[in-house]
Amino acid sequence: MTRDGRLGVGIIGAGRVGPVLGSALAGAGHALVGITHGSDDARVEAMLPGVPLLDAIEVIRRSELVIVAVPHDQLAGLVSGLADIGAWQPGQLVLHTDPAFGTDILAPAVAKGAIPLAVHPAIAFTGTSIDRRQLATAYAAVTAPAPVLPIAQALAVELGCEPVVVAEEDRAAYAEAISTATEFSRSIVGQAVALLRQAGVPNPGAYLSALAHSTIDHALADPGFGLGGAPTATIDG
Repeated sequence: MTRDGRLGVGIIGAGRVGPVLGSALAGAGHALVGITHGSDDARVEAMLPGVPLLDAIEVIRRSELVIVAVPHDQLAGLVSGLADIGAWQPGQLVLHTDPAFGTDILAPAVAKGAIPLAVHPAIAFTGTSIDRRQLATAYAAVTAPAPVLPIAQALAVELGCEPVVVAEEDRAAYAEAISTATEFSRSIVGQAVALLRQAGVPNPGAYLSALAHSTIDHALADPGFGLGGAPTATIDG
């Protein structure tokens, strides 16, 4: 880390999440030293102009902070595989973004001297500049060993999020909550759109937009949710 706290940041994972987080950290003054190739290098170049496209080993070699933003089923194998070839460096910060894991998943990197951080921004990433605006109003779950927890919290703030500490043992419950909120919402909205289309309503997605957003806002504001109770029912007529 440089004297002013700025880091050389490398990103493994060029999907929807990695480039957005890189853009946010660059906006906070960190130096992006490289990102791995993805399925759409042109999109990555547009979001991170001038940032070198490298293989994972070279990204790690150049970085003080490595962000690992890969699909859930690839994370464990990637971390352990890079440990097997001696890629991780002592004192290097390694941060993953998967909601389902705390820092235990990074144990192979820790065994090589790396410092583990888990930060999950709670938004539905699109992989576009829209996400930067969403981050500015979002929360992020942070999990890290106590001595470095302030670093994880500071990075969440620099992404634009309000950090919320989630203990290692609570990550499974956290991940289930995130999955329920996203998958169930998509499923229900999809069913409603299909029914409106069947009823002949033009542009059913736009038709539902205000209703869906206001209903969710009302539900989230209901004090019964915060106390673990059911939402308050309202009966008209």
